[in-house]
Amino acid sequence: MLNRYPLWKYLLILVVLVVGLIYSLPNLFPEDPAIQISSAQGDALDERQISRVESALIDNDIEVKALEEENGQWLVRLRHDDDQLTARDIASELLGSDATVALNLAEATPEWLQAFSASPMTLGLDLRGGVHFLLEVDMEAALTQRLEVNASAMRELLRGERIRYRNTDVEERSLSIDFASSEDRNTARSLISRDFPDFDYSSEGDGRASTLVMTLSDQSVNEIQDYAINQNLTTLRNRVNELGVAEPLVQRQGPNQIVVELPGVQDTVAAKRIVGATANLEFRLEARNDTPANETETFSFRNQPSRSAELMRDVIITGDSVSSASNSFDENGRPQVNINLDGTGGTLMNRATRTNIGRNMAVLFIEHKSEDTVVVDPETGEETIEREPYIERGLISLATIQSALGNSFRITGLDSPTEAAELALLLRSGSLAAPIYFVQERTIGPSLGAENIERGLLSVQIGLLLVVLFMLVRYKVFGVFATLALALNLTLLVAVMSMLGATLTLPGIAGIVLTLGMAVDANVLIFERIREELRNGMSIQQAIQAGYERAFTSIVDANITTLLVAVILFSIGTGPVKGFAVTLSIGILTSLFTALMVTRAMVNLTYGSKPVKKLWI
Repeated sequence: MLNRYPLWKYLLILVVLVVGLIYSLPNLFPEDPAIQISSAQGDALDERQISRVESALIDNDIEVKALEEENGQWLVRLRHDDDQLTARDIASELLGSDATVALNLAEATPEWLQAFSASPMTLGLDLRGGVHFLLEVDMEAALTQRLEVNASAMRELLRGERIRYRNTDVEERSLSIDFASSEDRNTARSLISRDFPDFDYSSEGDGRASTLVMTLSDQSVNEIQDYAINQNLTTLRNRVNELGVAEPLVQRQGPNQIVVELPGVQDTVAAKRIVGATANLEFRLEARNDTPANETETFSFRNQPSRSAELMRDVIITGDSVSSASNSFDENGRPQVNINLDGTGGTLMNRATRTNIGRNMAVLFIEHKSEDTVVVDPETGEETIEREPYIERGLISLATIQSALGNSFRITGLDSPTEAAELALLLRSGSLAAPIYFVQERTIGPSLGAENIERGLLSVQIGLLLVVLFMLVRYKVFGVFATLALALNLTLLVAVMSMLGATLTLPGIAGIVLTLGMAVDANVLIFERIREELRNGMSIQQAIQAGYERAFTSIVDANITTLLVAVILFSIGTGPVKGFAVTLSIGILTSLFTALMVTRAMVNLTYGSKPVKKLWI
């Protein structure tokens, strides 16, 4: 007979379909909203404490789906997304400082599916809910920070060469240093210009009023600003990865803005605090009594504003030298951060501490903030918001150097375990090269995400129903084959997206709907070709064979063209466009498989092994 597959082809199709079914099934078991409770001291929580939490939740009409314990941590699964934040607040208030309560989305995939490493698709921001931030990078602050770093290095160079100077001032794009004589200034200029070629140099005044003015060139300004936004992108990605967000989006928008999207994040306050934190550390020596006033600065302690210390202006190292950081507790149960430095940072720390044993070293916490003020135009009455950036500096600790420090040491004096955990996170992910400010904040709640899912599924169902009705009316039995292939195509598409960990968005659902139409389009080409061959007088078996063979080229050409477009969309598009391109690309490949192989297998099994007098097509 003409229309029979060898056994291996049937087995191959069966294996593909079974695998597709297994890896698409987890999507029938969506994640449960949950809260995760762990001991703040690192030990196991008492079951009686968890029972009190459960009773408190029930008293507040919050339905608990299940309680699970693993490695001393408890997972409280809830029935409804809207109960998650309330449940966290109740548990936090009840347990106090004894426990840490975090939001979570607990996987609900059955164990037998987890044995195959099967998991559901990741849902995008528009389907799962989450937060969208638009951040603006302060480019002027980036220049100021770079100038201050250069000023510190220049002062160290001048002291090493025993050249006397008085003041160093930073203003916008320029840096100026005052000298006691023109000779000192000229000597300093030749030294500094050799090591700092990014400046344009000019000399002002004479005698005791001699000043060296250094101004950044336009090229240097552009390079510093580009570095600032690229470094901030890297740092923000590291921070988001530390938050454990699935499929986040962190990308540049325009010359000085960054978009951050965090699907599934419901604790927007915590997310905003971590993403927008501009905290950094500076390690400085405490000033001696005979240190000139122009080389010192005075700072208060963060937790004791009435207490202060006078520090050297020169910085030993900053948080940029930290290679890793973790939070723990010291021997007295107080929070601390364990720090490891990179090679350069370890060398600088060792050099500074080995010659200053017995002297105090301070850890200075620096944070860039802004205050928004509403300004009303007296003439038009129009309101505008003016942002006034400011910097908060405060001492975390001031400790005596007992011995030379190396690459590893610890920071104490923190207020709470939460502050220690967040500081460790910020140090691990890196400090920002320039402050960032929130320009726009948008939150998509889980309920709106659920509504988008319902509408998306409804669109798929309507599209599928219309296609099925058309195929059944137009092609009779062959329409049944096409309908079954369409359902299998949808199953394979979902399975492949789940296996690849692709993110499903609302535009992605649109790509699925388009895929359904394209999948059936291949069947239409095949079936119409079969009908044409029957009209030309071919036998039924020959018409089936010719229909599949002669439609093959047209089908592949059309789908390859669309696949190329999808690849281009993915390469140049942003979030929503990429989501559409991913589902479209995968859908094209699965529809080719189901249209060319699966329907052919069904036709062969139905008509290929027996004589057929009439073909219901």
